Amino acid sequence: MALTLDLFGTFFFALSGSLLAARRGFDIVGSLLLGSLTGLGGGVVRDLVLGVRPTAFDQPIHLLPPLIAAGIVYVLHVRMQRLLRPLLVCDAAGLGLFCTTGAVKALEHGMNPVAAVLLGVMTGVGGGLIRDVVANRDPQLFDPRDIYALPAMLGAVLITVFWSVGWHSSWVALAVAALVFALRLLSLRFRWSAPHAVRKPILDE
Repeated sequence: MALTLDLFGTFFFALSGSLLAARRGFDIVGSLLLGSLTGLGGGVVRDLVLGVRPTAFDQPIHLLPPLIAAGIVYVLHVRMQRLLRPLLVCDAAGLGLFCTTGAVKALEHGMNPVAAVLLGVMTGVGGGLIRDVVANRDPQLFDPRDIYALPAMLGAVLITVFWSVGWHSSWVALAVAALVFALRLLSLRFRWSAPHAVRKPILDE
C-alpha cells in the first residue's frame, strides 16, 4: 500500500503541475516537464538527502503518473472553465500524501524524529516549490496569506509520533494524509494565515 500512496501522491502533484502549465499556455511537452518536476521533485530531494538512489529512477513505474496527468490535462483542460480550483485541490492531495510517505521513508532509513519531520515536510512542499519557481510565479510556500507548510508539518509530526509508539500502518498514513488534505482545503476556504513578524512587508530599497 505504501507504493500505492506514493504513486497517488506523484499523480496528484503532477496533475497540479500540468494544470499550472495549461494556465500558462505551455504545450504538451512543457506540461509533461512541469508535471514531472512537481510530482517527482520532492521525493528526489528527499532521497538525495538520505543518500539513496531516488525512487523515481530506481522504480520506473513512478514515471507513469506524470505521463497520465499530462495526458488528462491535455485532453480535458479546454473543458475546465476554472483551472485554479482543481489545481489547488490536486496540490492539497499531493501535500497530504507526500508529507506522510516522506516521513515514513526517513524513519525507515534510521533518521531521528526531528530529521524525519523535516524530510516529510520537504517531500510535501518540495514539488510545489519547484513547480512555482519553474513556472515563474511567487512560490505558494512563501505566501504570507497562506499556511501551506503547516498542514504538512502537522502530518509529518503525527506520522513520526505514531511510528515512535508503534502505531504506524498504511491505514494510519492514509488517515493522516486525509487529515492534512482536509486542513489544507479548509485553510484555503477560510483563508487561514500564520501570525506575521511585522504588519507590512519590509521591501529592500
